[in-house]
Amino acid sequence: MDIEATFGTTTPVIGMVHLGPLPGAPTAPADGAAAMRSVLDRAVADVRALERGGVDGVMIENFGDAPFYPDDVPKHTVAATTRAATAVADATTLPIGVNVLRNDAEAAVSVAAAVGAAFVRVNVHTGARVTDQGIVEGRAHETVRLRERLGVDVGIFADTDVKHSAPLTPETYSAESFADTAERGRADAVIASGSGTGAAIDRGALEAVIDERERHGLETPVLVGSGVRPETVADLLDLADGVIVGTALKEAGETTAPVDEARVAALVSRADERR
Repeated sequence: MDIEATFGTTTPVIGMVHLGPLPGAPTAPADGAAAMRSVLDRAVADVRALERGGVDGVMIENFGDAPFYPDDVPKHTVAATTRAATAVADATTLPIGVNVLRNDAEAAVSVAAAVGAAFVRVNVHTGARVTDQGIVEGRAHETVRLRERLGVDVGIFADTDVKHSAPLTPETYSAESFADTAERGRADAVIASGSGTGAAIDRGALEAVIDERERHGLETPVLVGSGVRPETVADLLDLADGVIVGTALKEAGETTAPVDEARVAALVSRADERR
């Protein structure tokens, strides 16, 4: 995947569209039609605010569906996500990504193929992690083959040391998994994040990922996937090849709030100072 050809820049700022509770989720309205309409209206409003604010791409995810299925969401979730992704695609010219939480890469690639999305995020692509859904295992062998069977050019953005999780072993995490994710897992980009949603990544941890990439002679882009703020984005782009931003772009900095166009513009402006 060519990052510059996809996003129009070598260091993209990707904004999050956090979908509200989809029909069937515990906190969704009892009226399924009303629940879906609420999700669509909010998603369209958010993506338009992100585009006006100047981001280079957007990614949708079923953030409102907690508690999440580990790796196989129901068919009604796939259908609702596809409908939301279609509405977002119709409302913007920006490249779109899809993340189906917690780790349904098959659904994400399938939705992306159906709506013409440019990439997917896979939280656990290789290896295994302990999460609040239990042990989640990567299925790179299935995800990459599915993409080939569908004949689509969908980039795989895969996390390393993914947030809201821990390694299976007690040893301190090492950036060595980068090579497995990028080289053996054939990921098109690797995402490095903090410990949770909105949590900043430690600069030393980000440097370790970059160093591991260099040690293996790889050119796989590294994106920061959490905790990016206007005051940090420029420094992060000194190291990383792009950022994925959600919480900092929302009203009052609340993850579940609507996107605030002024916040988007402020962060993009700070990023542009370094790009």
